[in-house]
Amino acid sequence: MIKPLRTSPEQWAALVAVIDTGGFAAAAESLSRSLSSVSYQVSRLQRAIGCPLLETHGRRAVLTAGGRALLDRARSLLDQWRALELYADSLGRGFEPVLKLVVDAAFPRGPLLDALLALKVACPQTRIDLSDAVLSGAEQAIVQGAANGSADVVVTSRVPPGFLGDYLYVTTFTACASPAHPLHALGSRITVHDLERHQQIVLRDSGTSAPRDDGFLGARLRWTVGSFDASLALVESGLAYAWLPEQLIAASLAAGRLVRLRLAAGGSRKVPLYVVLVRPAAAGPAAHAAVELLHRHALEDRRTIAVESQWGPAGR
Repeated sequence: MIKPLRTSPEQWAALVAVIDTGGFAAAAESLSRSLSSVSYQVSRLQRAIGCPLLETHGRRAVLTAGGRALLDRARSLLDQWRALELYADSLGRGFEPVLKLVVDAAFPRGPLLDALLALKVACPQTRIDLSDAVLSGAEQAIVQGAANGSADVVVTSRVPPGFLGDYLYVTTFTACASPAHPLHALGSRITVHDLERHQQIVLRDSGTSAPRDDGFLGARLRWTVGSFDASLALVESGLAYAWLPEQLIAASLAAGRLVRLRLAAGGSRKVPLYVVLVRPAAAGPAAHAAVELLHRHALEDRRTIAVESQWGPAGR
């Protein structure tokens, strides 16, 4: 049997207000209650817990030792109670309790983080379940999400048949290696046969239904890793070469830790990315907000890149 509560949030809120404002009259004003109502709530609270919480020093109410011991916990509980009410309110207005977002690893982190920060403000009570996807992993997330709700919004390089995607971004992948890599000694006409004699880093497909090897040349000399960060570290170490996103390697190129490979053809390739609302008919406000914010911040990032390519990083 569940034991009924002896106190209420209103009683604890009255006590906190008395302490924070310095007295019963000021507390009543801050709570938009009558003075007698605040006094009654604090009196009932003290009777319910069986110990005095306040004592009067002159014209000011101050905490007893027991009151001091309980006040911080009361504040914490009141904060949790307010969060619960906000959460219930967001559900009542149709906001999803959880938004499942799957993002292709080729989408740059800058605009993604900007979009997530804005989404936190727009939908503060919606929890974000964020997953990275590589190659076919995003497509698989779309198909599975439509069937079982495991994904709400997906950024993908390929839109599966039966779904609609909006263009979001294009990521440029560039073939590169460390300055000391022997491929650089071959000059400006590096061929596929030249590349096949050296170690290549490729990214492991996170999908399992129909995995693919985009960008892999078919040579046996390859190392497979699970993230672009791991690939970057290995390429910078001189162990291998790889095609990596321009935004990821910009600082390394500028610092001389990486150098573009001068291939006869195919030194760079562009991968368009799309955003897919997996179940449009069932999508809630948070899912629609996520799509809009991804578009907004991807566009801002594209504009920044365009300006810097014309005027340099300082925008001059």
